[in-house]
Amino acid sequence: MTDRNRILRRLPIVAGGLASVLLLVNRLLTNSLTDSQARSDVLGVILSALLILTGLLWEQVQARSPDAVDLIGSEGFELAEDLPERVQKELAWASRLLLTNTATRSLVVWYEERVLLRRGILGQNPEVKPGAILQRVLEKQKPVYLVNLKLYPGRIEFDYLPENTQGVICQPIGDRGALILGANAPRSYTKQDENWVEAIADKLADSLI
Repeated sequence: MTDRNRILRRLPIVAGGLASVLLLVNRLLTNSLTDSQARSDVLGVILSALLILTGLLWEQVQARSPDAVDLIGSEGFELAEDLPERVQKELAWASRLLLTNTATRSLVVWYEERVLLRRGILGQNPEVKPGAILQRVLEKQKPVYLVNLKLYPGRIEFDYLPENTQGVICQPIGDRGALILGANAPRSYTKQDENWVEAIADKLADSLI
């Protein structure tokens, strides 16, 4: 993922550096220095320094966009056919919202010991066997956000997601299942995204009762 603001952040540094060079050249080419020119040079040096300092601060403060990858797998949409039409529409609606408005690129709805929905980039394994992480989510009824999946030894349990998935959210759906989201970049979900995922999971819980 390219950082579109990189040029803008570096502009003050470039402008400040160029101004400093021009001031130096002007001073070297001036034979007789007047008081007014000396004051102007001092002011120019201060402004150049402020520009450079601003650029450096922008470089440090501006959050960098995490590097995204192309997830390994084929794009698909698999929905359990024996579900009521109302539930099918609800699942289709919720999954589309998550795929189009968050960093989610692959998602699975697992409920009552079976997969109801797979959408986005699909992993090779269509079955979900709850590992330690998903079991903890179900037992404690609290979501887990793995911000950088490759750093967690327990990532092997998510073999139903694309193998190079970068981040995962496991959000409980009531006490019977979970909404599992895979992202193509680490640290890509905001707190607002997490709140939104929780709200959608709560709505799905009501629909699946």
